Amino acid sequence: MRFAAPSSLRYQLLSRTLLLLAALLLLIGVLQYVLMKDFVYENKANTLGAQLLSMPMDWFGVSVSKPDDREGKGAAPRMEPPKQRPQAPVFYQPGMSFAFVGNDGVVDDLTDNPELASPQLTALQYADIKAELLSRKSISYRIATDINGHEQLVVLRLADPRNRAAGMVQAGAETASLQKLLFTQLAIFISLAVLALAAGLSLYLPLLRKTLTPLSRVVQAASDTDAGNLDIRLPAHQGQLEIDRLSEAFNGMLARLELSFEAERRTTDRMRRFIADASHELRTPLTSIHGFIEVLQRGAAVSPEQLNRALASMGLESRRINKLVEDLLTLVKLDQAPKLVLAPVRLDLLITEMEPQLRLLAGSRSVQIETGGNPVTGRYHADKLKQIVLNLFLNAVQHTDSDTGSISLSLGVSGSHTQLTVSDNGTGIAAEHIPHLFERFYRSESSRTRKSGGAGLGLSITKSIVDAHNGSIDVASEPGVGTQFRVLLPLEITQGKK
Repeated sequence: MRFAAPSSLRYQLLSRTLLLLAALLLLIGVLQYVLMKDFVYENKANTLGAQLLSMPMDWFGVSVSKPDDREGKGAAPRMEPPKQRPQAPVFYQPGMSFAFVGNDGVVDDLTDNPELASPQLTALQYADIKAELLSRKSISYRIATDINGHEQLVVLRLADPRNRAAGMVQAGAETASLQKLLFTQLAIFISLAVLALAAGLSLYLPLLRKTLTPLSRVVQAASDTDAGNLDIRLPAHQGQLEIDRLSEAFNGMLARLELSFEAERRTTDRMRRFIADASHELRTPLTSIHGFIEVLQRGAAVSPEQLNRALASMGLESRRINKLVEDLLTLVKLDQAPKLVLAPVRLDLLITEMEPQLRLLAGSRSVQIETGGNPVTGRYHADKLKQIVLNLFLNAVQHTDSDTGSISLSLGVSGSHTQLTVSDNGTGIAAEHIPHLFERFYRSESSRTRKSGGAGLGLSITKSIVDAHNGSIDVASEPGVGTQFRVLLPLEITQGKK
């Protein structure tokens, strides 16, 4: 039923092919009929003309008389029918008619068959034909109808063999036999055409079905594809260039969909984990604040010592909430608008400006800052770069001892990139934690980061800012020895002393 449906590709190809073949065969048949008709009629006319040339004039019952002396010398001979017509065999041929046309246009029918009479043309037509014959022009046949309604093919020639001005002899043949011959040939052609179409149809259907098999595979693969089944692939080479291109495009589309769904799944999982972690991080300080409020409501507010302790704790927790909200807003902005407005920035000067703040954050820890001897310039977002430096430096501060800790910050050039390195001699990071360091809310030492107030967003923010600058960040760490973060950013180098 699907094959026979008008919207089916197989049905449309089959029907249109058959219609095209039928139209071509019909055109061939019409051309054959027209050309064969002209050929048959012309051949019959030549036959009649040859017969007329081979017949003696006395068979037509006419004789050539000499001109009378009174008519003068050079007068045209006269074609006169005898008083008694001879019985020549030619007059008994079936389907043929003979007549003599005088100079005056009078037609003398010589046919003995009562059912077949010689057709008569108009006097003007006879005059035109005679003039053309006298000028030795080739005269084609004429089609005329006799008094009995029979259509005949008519041929004329001059009765005088010396082509002097005389009458004409007319021969005619019924076209019914010729028409019958033409229609017989046409019927044979139509029968053969129908048989050829039937044979072609029986051979074309299997070929069409086999030809459309690759397309059917594409349709079946598209029907079987869903969000949970994107690993289907079509053969790259099926013997048809168009189908191969379609298969290649289909496979590419499935591959892109698979990557998109996988990315969407990972994004959904990260978002779900992010929401859960953010809710947990917000609930912890809010719960503390709510607990201190209940303590104060039960009468602790009358004790200055308890009141100050509660207010200090509530202030600390509110700052944690504020820092967490700021970090979340920063991540949202980076996710929504990764393209930053960049401007030329001297990295060496930027780090020099931040040095007092960094040493203040380090406390009693040892701090070494190296910016090199040459200016380092690139197109960056200055505030975002400061945030990168602060996040990495604070991460080092949180993971080093307050008395024996050592932090090193260096700026250099590596090829076409600037290299910012932050190293410490802290506790280090285990190898299994390194692949997850830049995930949001991920912390390798939960108790320590909570104590220091971190929420596990600093490195995530740093990674987003680096990506927005088309840079890269990596980490090398050994437990008990220390950690090193290295940031590579595109660079414009300017040589010269500061």
